[in-house]
Amino acid sequence: MGYLSKFLGVSAAVLLLSASVVGAEEKDPLKTRVPADQLADAKANKNPQASTPESIAKGKALYEGKGTCFNCHGKNGDGQGEAGKILNPSPRDFTNCKFHKKRKDGELLWIIKNGSAGTGMVSLIPAAITEEEAWHIINYERSFCKGE
Repeated sequence: MGYLSKFLGVSAAVLLLSASVVGAEEKDPLKTRVPADQLADAKANKNPQASTPESIAKGKALYEGKGTCFNCHGKNGDGQGEAGKILNPSPRDFTNCKFHKKRKDGELLWIIKNGSAGTGMVSLIPAAITEEEAWHIINYERSFCKGE
């Protein structure tokens, strides 16, 4: 399946999930979205990609490219992408340093791989990106936290 087909499929799924809602802020942005029975395994899953400038640059290219993350999470990672503005709850705000302190990389990978029930987040692995690419995206997402 080509990039455009994957992109359109993911975009269509996001729009279908959000067609009847207007953006609303998440009630508890620190709450995990990984099911309780899978949380320990997700937390134990370690990122094999060191958070280097090279990995972060790869992650940025993927986030803004074939991962299509920016559509919902925004170019600035603040959850204010064009598609994200109509989602309820709103997409995760990756500039929230408290969120990053609370979440392990394996939890973030679980969401990228499985999607998040009750939100506009759909599974991106393997439809749009590989697991290896997702780890780079996670390193880039972490770079949106500028301290706190």
